[in-house]
Amino acid sequence: MFAPDRERCDAFDNAVIESFWGSMQIELLNRKRWTTRLELSMAMVDWIEGFYNRRRRHSSIGNVSPIEFERRQSLQAA
Repeated sequence: MFAPDRERCDAFDNAVIESFWGSMQIELLNRKRWTTRLELSMAMVDWIEGFYNRRRRHSSIGNVSPIEFERRQSLQAA
């Protein structure tokens, strides 16, 4: 019996999320001891929305931040 394609394991399946969690671990979680889960949750949301998604350089868009990428796109469209 063979597993359906969607159930087969691939060494690269988790690479993106493992990279994300590794970055969060180094850049946020290892820098402070959190007193409550709520405090940790809020810090994680702030890090993801404030830094990771907006200012961090992403290789998928030419190693620039999403803000810079959008600025360049708007200049090209104008």
